[in-house]
Amino acid sequence: MQYLKIKNRTAFLLVTMVLPWLGACNARLQENAEGPRGAHGALDMDQQKTLLESLLPERDVTQSPPGVDPGIWQQLVIPEDNKMTPERVALGKKLYFETRLSKDGTVACATCHDVSRGFTDQRPVSEGINGALGKRNAPTTMNAFLLQTMFLDGRAPSLEEQAKLPIVNPIEMGHANEGAALAAIADDPEYQRMFSFAYGRAPNYDDLGRAIAAFERTFVFLDAPFDRYLAGSPEAISEEAKRGWNLFNGKGRCMSCHQMNPSIPIGSDNRFHNIGVAARKQNFEQLARRALEALAQEGDMKAVDRLAIETDLSELGRFMVTKDRADIGAFKTMQLRNIALTGPYMHDGSMETLWDVMDHYNKGGEPNPFLDGGIEPLALSEDEIDAVVEFMFTLSDARLAEQNQRAFTQQRKLAAAKRPFRDTAMAERRVLPFEERVMGGTR
Repeated sequence: MQYLKIKNRTAFLLVTMVLPWLGACNARLQENAEGPRGAHGALDMDQQKTLLESLLPERDVTQSPPGVDPGIWQQLVIPEDNKMTPERVALGKKLYFETRLSKDGTVACATCHDVSRGFTDQRPVSEGINGALGKRNAPTTMNAFLLQTMFLDGRAPSLEEQAKLPIVNPIEMGHANEGAALAAIADDPEYQRMFSFAYGRAPNYDDLGRAIAAFERTFVFLDAPFDRYLAGSPEAISEEAKRGWNLFNGKGRCMSCHQMNPSIPIGSDNRFHNIGVAARKQNFEQLARRALEALAQEGDMKAVDRLAIETDLSELGRFMVTKDRADIGAFKTMQLRNIALTGPYMHDGSMETLWDVMDHYNKGGEPNPFLDGGIEPLALSEDEIDAVVEFMFTLSDARLAEQNQRAFTQQRKLAAAKRPFRDTAMAERRVLPFEERVMGGTR
């Protein structure tokens, strides 16, 4: 084979793995280019608004959206102090696309939660002001209203609180404090009018968070081929996807954390798990000691936010919030809805395709002392992995079908280039997790 002629291992990895990955990233950016893009790669804000209007036609926002139980919507989703009204949603929409909410005027909520990119930025980690890179992958804002806590470590208890933190994070949107952020818009007569109509008050930071949250609660994307299949249309998904659904609930054990049913439509248990992502690169005990020292000096939500976004303490996950050893390296189970459009995957964006994700779970994650007890090798065959991946592509909303097909083509091509070089010993149970720990990951 040609690659055997490459004697230098670095060159081998560059040719066989890095270049295909970069090529796929470039292809994705090209195929998603629906208009002019800004300094951080996001689609132009006006173009995003136009696209959003085509995806979310105008409706009565005071009523529960299609696909969501009215009782759950009114009693569990909508806070008493932030009832849904057209005025609040309109204000939130303006704020979501407002670049003045960043210190340098280049970043808005829609920069990292881009309508044209699955309401994410499709980067491993997000880019903030002055090109600064954080430590976390940006989750989608689609269907985020059904999550019980926000951020990958659950440090914010609601969409309202989540919306306020990036604006004052030094490397995300960069305003020094809430007052500075509010000052950027408070003198604008249109904002003064819209805040008054929405909340009966002058512009203030808490209502700013409420408005953005109200707008994000309109991001309902729960109409996928899989839903039509569950509703009694067997032709809605392929036979391969049906096989994947059976494996998802059986041998693959995916349903342990990603339950999918009408009561839990987004496929998340809303809990936190150490699934062994990047574990070999971390000394969790040392990181935990450093974190406790840092949090002893300043341990409020804003401090946790800065440490999680700016430092390698990010790898501690939920521990940064609870300080519970059981939560070291644990991150929230993310939703599976529209998963094809929200890669790269995991908290650090380290997995480019859903095939990579399946390979990770198939081998039982990366062994570490805090690995969740439910993570173990699965011994799935290649055909079985393909079937589960095909099932996951049926979870994209029908309005996103074209993007979904592009993502499938791109991910399959990239997986074909990368996966022949993966290590299958753990997945096939030729090496067991305790042996990995004893051998320190070397064989």
